[in-house]
Amino acid sequence: MQGSIFLVGLMGSGKTTVGRALAKKLNKRFIDTDHEIEARTGVSIPVIFEVEGEASFRQREAEVVKDLTAQDGVVLATGGGAILDEASRRFLHERGTVIYLRAGINSILQRTRHDKNRPLLRTADPRKKLEELEAQREPLYQQIAHLVIETGRPNVQFLVQSILTQLAFIPGALSSENVLLMQQQASFQTLRVELGERSYPIAIGASLLASSDVLRQHIKGQRVAVVTNTVVAPLYLAALEERLRDLGKQVISIILPDGEEHKTWASLMLIFDALLEAKCDRKITLLALGGGVIGDMTGFAAASYMRGVPFVQIPTTLLSQVDSSVGGKTGINHPLGKNMIGAFYQPQAVIADTATLNTLPDRELSAGLAEVIKHGAIIDAAFFEWIESHILQLRSKDPESLAYAISRSCEIKADVVRQDEREGGLRAILNFGHTFAHAIESGLGYGKWLHGEAVGCGMVMAADLSCRMGYIDYVSKIRVQKLVEAAGLPSIAPDLGESRWLELMEVDKKNENGQIKFILLKPLGAPIITGVPKETLLACLRASI
Repeated sequence: MQGSIFLVGLMGSGKTTVGRALAKKLNKRFIDTDHEIEARTGVSIPVIFEVEGEASFRQREAEVVKDLTAQDGVVLATGGGAILDEASRRFLHERGTVIYLRAGINSILQRTRHDKNRPLLRTADPRKKLEELEAQREPLYQQIAHLVIETGRPNVQFLVQSILTQLAFIPGALSSENVLLMQQQASFQTLRVELGERSYPIAIGASLLASSDVLRQHIKGQRVAVVTNTVVAPLYLAALEERLRDLGKQVISIILPDGEEHKTWASLMLIFDALLEAKCDRKITLLALGGGVIGDMTGFAAASYMRGVPFVQIPTTLLSQVDSSVGGKTGINHPLGKNMIGAFYQPQAVIADTATLNTLPDRELSAGLAEVIKHGAIIDAAFFEWIESHILQLRSKDPESLAYAISRSCEIKADVVRQDEREGGLRAILNFGHTFAHAIESGLGYGKWLHGEAVGCGMVMAADLSCRMGYIDYVSKIRVQKLVEAAGLPSIAPDLGESRWLELMEVDKKNENGQIKFILLKPLGAPIITGVPKETLLACLRASI
């Protein structure tokens, strides 16, 4: 690669707008193939189509692509059909980093409805034409792309930041000067989980994984094993390995299958197998690069391997950044109960790079918001109110809103863990909604619902149960329900059958002497741990499905 960036995608996907902003950010020269063709011919694209026809235009376009991709240090926005030429596809893929800006048909129609400079859309049915173009060109865009960016969100600065973050994880995509600039701009705050000699820092900020200083400060071991999964590895593993090796560390990587259904003994054995095959001793440091499943399994492996080795949490999902990476709970699932096999084992550090959330699917983001809402509901009514007023910003990945939500959630959880590390009493309040949630996950089968989706629904059920017990009023119950729904989470529970619900909830770590224990609200912003009459619980179940 020559340090150039090439943008491809359908007309109206934002290539010119994003390209200009990206070029400015990287101090590169911006070029648009359509503008270059017009400059060389002295006439507009529609005139070329009308006078010479599309075939002649494509020939001119191929010549321009060949010339411009040979230049160093440019950001090039290509025409939507530039990839139709086989030689052009080869030049684009081999001479720079190709970014496919993917936009939905509705978005493109909205952006191009007043644009008279689109010859291919001069038709009675522009939607049908776009659908045909998408079907023809999508495979070709995917074929040559090094990076795919969804452009459904209108915020150009967000798109540019997302691109920059991901380019940092493609070896050779950015110059050393650009990488250094990103490292220098990496700002973060550090919280601490105070547990005496087991205390550790939580670093929260953007582009932390691009900062050698942050990695050096928080990853102490000279030999490290990165545990990740098949979804996260293509995004971040290669660049993390490279930076760790630049710091003089020996690195092995272990890639596990993705999903809650793989949080099992078999997956745990894959970690042990890799560590033993690599002859790792007690000085190995495990790095958990991924979401909650990877964090829980890596922590359990670290607690068990040679009776305990260091590990560092590098959470890449909102749920893991605000909850599961903090507090030292590790473990795997059992067919009869979620997280029933594990250990309390604290990490050396948590590195929460908020920029990794730019690649997080909307469904996963919503799942993480469940745990954010939980922290407000049980501890901080003012924070709950802040979430209500900022839920749209959170769902649109507004950087400042996410940073505050993560920071406040970590503060709340760190304080609870400080007071009750091993869940002897107080820490159980962090399971608000989880008694119902774990039953949903076990009853439907792990992976059917995301953990955060089950927690969201579980909180609605717990709020209803709190209301039935007279602990909160109806308005507070509805506030919880509406916020869960606004976060994009389900509020109606699956019909597992009353006996199955009870059976599943009886397998819970909080239960005592056979009685199901619930975390309820009394009032909103304050928790209570209690049992409930069976009749009240059954009424709640009947109303929730």
